[in-house]
Amino acid sequence: MTAFAFRAKGLWLLLAAALLGGCSTLGYYAQLVAGQADLLNRARPLSAVLVDPALKPATREALLDLAGARRFASRHLGLPDDGSYRDYADLGRPYAVWNVIATDPFSLTPRQWCFPITGCVPYRGYFHEAQARELAEKLAAEGQDVYVAGARAYSTLGWFDDPLLNTMLYRDRALRAEILFHELAHRRLYVADDGAFNEAFASFVAQEGTRRWLRHSGADPALQAAYRKRLEWRREFTALLRRARARLAAVYARDLPEAAMREAKRAEFRRLREEYAAWRKRAGTTAWDAWMAQDLNNAHLALVGTYRDLVPGFARLLARCGDDLPRFYRAVERLTGMVAEKRRAGLNNGECIQ
Repeated sequence: MTAFAFRAKGLWLLLAAALLGGCSTLGYYAQLVAGQADLLNRARPLSAVLVDPALKPATREALLDLAGARRFASRHLGLPDDGSYRDYADLGRPYAVWNVIATDPFSLTPRQWCFPITGCVPYRGYFHEAQARELAEKLAAEGQDVYVAGARAYSTLGWFDDPLLNTMLYRDRALRAEILFHELAHRRLYVADDGAFNEAFASFVAQEGTRRWLRHSGADPALQAAYRKRLEWRREFTALLRRARARLAAVYARDLPEAAMREAKRAEFRRLREEYAAWRKRAGTTAWDAWMAQDLNNAHLALVGTYRDLVPGFARLLARCGDDLPRFYRAVERLTGMVAEKRRAGLNNGECIQ
């Protein structure tokens, strides 16, 4: 089957899902079909892009570096060696999609949206920011906590040959590799209806892969040290948010009048900002200032939890597997057949056998 036929088939399947979903979902699926088609139509073979005289030198350098990281991912990280990330598409915007995350006002559990292919996920994505914000405003009017988060990339889980995007071209070499490895990890393994497991797996594989890539490619020791420091800060910042979530969960579990509950909620978010200011001073980084400057609510914390809560479990599993990625992948694949509760127990305590 040609690449064009495969892509066309995938788009028709998506459209068929929209029709089966009825009129209420037809508009949403239609924007997914149109957005994905536009992205694929913009994609050009990387080999052709790199010899284009109009290409900016910085973009050429970043794409060449990502091409090397792509080869490394297949040869040394056990990530799919398929047709993905062999093309490049400039979308002319800062993000590939915008995701809407929502929670009840006194809950940290993200709302789930369910789809025919991916199962249920803790966000709803749009190719146009205005459409995402329209939904967010509607949900906010209903009393929910909402957050619209721009995403620089996403995975079609093997349904399409995902291209490299302009939105993935961080100046920082480590972050460029990390986002590539993250999306490739989704193509390697995906469990329907368990967004936290999927995103933490991809986040951990991306971090581990980036460390190995920087070492393998002979990156400047200063760059490698800076990336290790960034991961340390990320762990500390995530722990800060996790403690805030634990306190908020305790507040929400109390039998309080609504007004008192809202005041206790505001107090916990004020405390979070104070703790962040103290940590920021100790750590000596401003990396999360912009994020903390937002009007934070439950949805912001829920999104971080989705991507980060299970990462330490994957790190421990790799250690139990002797830092052997093939053994690690086999161990993770065994977990995918379990129900969510047992999957998490196995992640934290399961054995890594040959």
